[in-house]
Amino acid sequence: MSGNPKVILLIETSRASGQGLLRGIAKYSHLHGPWTFYMEPPAYEKPSKKMRTLSRLKDWGATGVIARDSAKIDELLSMDLPVIIANATKDYMPNLPNIVDDCEPTGAMAAEHLLSRGFRRFAYCGFDDRLWSRKRGEAFAKSIKEAGYKAYFYKPPRLRGQRLWENEPTYIADWLKALSKPLGLMTCADHRSQHVIEACRIAGLHVPEEVAVLGVDNDELVCDLSDPPLSSIALDTERAGYEAAELLDKLMKGKKMTEQRIYVKPTHVVARQSTDILAIEDKDIAEAVRFIRQNSKSLIQVVDVAEHVALSRRSLERRFRRILGWAVHDEIKRVRTNQIARMLVEAELSISQIALSFGFPGVGQMCRFFRREKGINPQAYRKSYAIKLNR
Repeated sequence: MSGNPKVILLIETSRASGQGLLRGIAKYSHLHGPWTFYMEPPAYEKPSKKMRTLSRLKDWGATGVIARDSAKIDELLSMDLPVIIANATKDYMPNLPNIVDDCEPTGAMAAEHLLSRGFRRFAYCGFDDRLWSRKRGEAFAKSIKEAGYKAYFYKPPRLRGQRLWENEPTYIADWLKALSKPLGLMTCADHRSQHVIEACRIAGLHVPEEVAVLGVDNDELVCDLSDPPLSSIALDTERAGYEAAELLDKLMKGKKMTEQRIYVKPTHVVARQSTDILAIEDKDIAEAVRFIRQNSKSLIQVVDVAEHVALSRRSLERRFRRILGWAVHDEIKRVRTNQIARMLVEAELSISQIALSFGFPGVGQMCRFFRREKGINPQAYRKSYAIKLNR
């Protein structure tokens, strides 16, 4: 390969997932390029011009491709270039590198979030014709089942003619009305959460009091435009984009193209109003959970929680375990660990500063605590979800 690489990027720019991939690709190019990119023309260009362009890209000297699964994939493969496929619709592309969702931890994270808010009835709303959506739902249902409960799935109308976007909120509303409340509901993606919230409005259901809604992607614009604002699981798409560019660089230099996989992993839940509720009928236990969350940065003990809710430690422990299924001390550790993990990903603070903000006497104590709970030390956790700038 001579000269600067010329890379075709067929990745949607209207969603946070695509934007994250592109940011990661751009960072790799800035550090190891420069690369020249081709992206699809905007919608306002004439269709004939858009369709002509792809067939002429080999004359342009294209050297590699990163693309969403699309109708153009056969044409791209015929160009005999290194290709990486992002989020295949029907199935993973055989004999090609794929960027895929790591669905197991995403489903488990959604289940943990809704279980920790006291929900005991669960549902999932996705797109049954999308592989990534089905796998996220299966992972969620698996974690819910392991906790002793069942997740109910939305099934769209069988007749394709009935699956009009403008009609679907009504179908979802009818499905929601038939389910017991309160309900903790995961959707496959944030824009699907918008459909569910509209369906709740049609059905006369309150969010989050009757239906708490949790999406995936943390598309901030979509989440903030929703009413109420949406809680969502953040994904490390930027790191995945960086690693995809790194792999493509190797492929363009002659590395064999096989079924390499780059996994998009969840980092944490960004909690907003759509799940801001405790579905716990026992007011003392609800207050205990609220106290633990409000004091996640303090070194509180079980006795502090018992004193706050004016219960004996034995009574608190018994009622807490009966209602939530785990011990008070486990909840304190879980909340602190998740908050530390969020700061490691989001905050531009040193690990020493994070340890200080959580009341640890030293960074070593926080590192040992975090490693015990997460199975990984804070430095490695931050590195695994950060763009690798020092290569």
